Amino acid sequence: MSRPRADEEEYWHSSKCRAFTFDDEDDELCQLKESKRAVNSLRDIVDDEEDELEKVSWSGEPVGSECRPRGVPRPPPTPAGPCPRCCCWDYSSDWSPKDTVRRMQRGKVCSLERFRSLQDKLVLLDEAVAGHDGNVITAVLIFLKRTLRREILFRELEVRQVALCHLIHFLKETGEQKMLLDLLRFLDRTEEVALSQYREHLNIQDVEKKREFLKGCIGLPFSPEDISHIQDHYTLLERQIIIEAGQSEIFQKYPRKASILNMPLVTTLFYSCFYHYTEAEGTFSSPTNLKKTFKIPDKQYVLTALAARAKLRAWEDVDALFTTKNWLGYTKKKAPIGFHRVVEILQRNNAPVQVLQEYVRLVEDVETRLNLATKYKCHDVVIDTYRDLKDRIQLMAYKCKVERGSAEEEKINSILNNTQIRWKN
Repeated sequence: MSRPRADEEEYWHSSKCRAFTFDDEDDELCQLKESKRAVNSLRDIVDDEEDELEKVSWSGEPVGSECRPRGVPRPPPTPAGPCPRCCCWDYSSDWSPKDTVRRMQRGKVCSLERFRSLQDKLVLLDEAVAGHDGNVITAVLIFLKRTLRREILFRELEVRQVALCHLIHFLKETGEQKMLLDLLRFLDRTEEVALSQYREHLNIQDVEKKREFLKGCIGLPFSPEDISHIQDHYTLLERQIIIEAGQSEIFQKYPRKASILNMPLVTTLFYSCFYHYTEAEGTFSSPTNLKKTFKIPDKQYVLTALAARAKLRAWEDVDALFTTKNWLGYTKKKAPIGFHRVVEILQRNNAPVQVLQEYVRLVEDVETRLNLATKYKCHDVVIDTYRDLKDRIQLMAYKCKVERGSAEEEKINSILNNTQIRWKN
């Protein structure tokens, strides 16, 4: 009896050794760009003693005296019904490849060593692929990987794409980098070879050695898009090494909590905006230098700089960030991220009401402006907005929300008594 699909999916999502599926994320570079995901490490898959009889058990328990391949994943929970977990041994040499695959699918302990000829091994592999069971395919590939010369294995897998994809995925998961590179070179997948070599930077801890390694990766045969990323990665790390060594008076007041090395670009930009904001563009640690070098979009730059300067309560820097001047010399406020987002970031950093009010006024949408002004108690903005809308009823209602005898109440009374205003209601 085959396993129910639900149980099988639950197993693969929880197993330490996941089988390849076509639903898996296939963009290896996306994983590498994060630079945070290490290669999953499994135990040795199989002993190399030629005189041992290889047993494959899907019960997940040791079989006999260590002749089961170490690292073979456990099976999914056994469903209710007449399908018990395997607890018997099968030394029979009469089972055909098809029968062997079926028994393995049911969790039986089967010997694969009886398949000695190349033809028998290939038939076994084809039956495993036809059975659509990732456990069995992986087990058979482990057996072939141990008992066939690499050139023969690679040649046969080249015309068996499903099994080939399983082996590539398996080698990546287990970190068998040398065999993976040999296989990719055999297949003439030069870009994948380059990516696999680049992936090795994840295992290099020394920052200077990593920098030199990345520098060497620039010459590998990547695609134009990928080589641009590799170049940026190298440049960023080189820049971080320089920035890390810099010191100024602000470090005494706000000591660094962590190293900037190997951090993402946006983290490096925040660090630079926090500690090196006033430096000239020509210096490597200058935020504007980083923006120019890595072509950081205006929105991302403004968001990051605003968060950094607001955290330092540098309100003049915040003001300068949004002040633009036209060719006639007139200045105005402009925010590529929208002033409503500016207000929210300032409020999270405990900006005083006087600062908040200035930016709440700049929110173009009237309803949004009123909501923000009311939420953050920017009374003057609420009062002025109702006055401009000539909404006497709302202004009178808001009068009840301000403190009696306050300057805000006096302002509301003055507006309500102004005979020059033509109220709408």
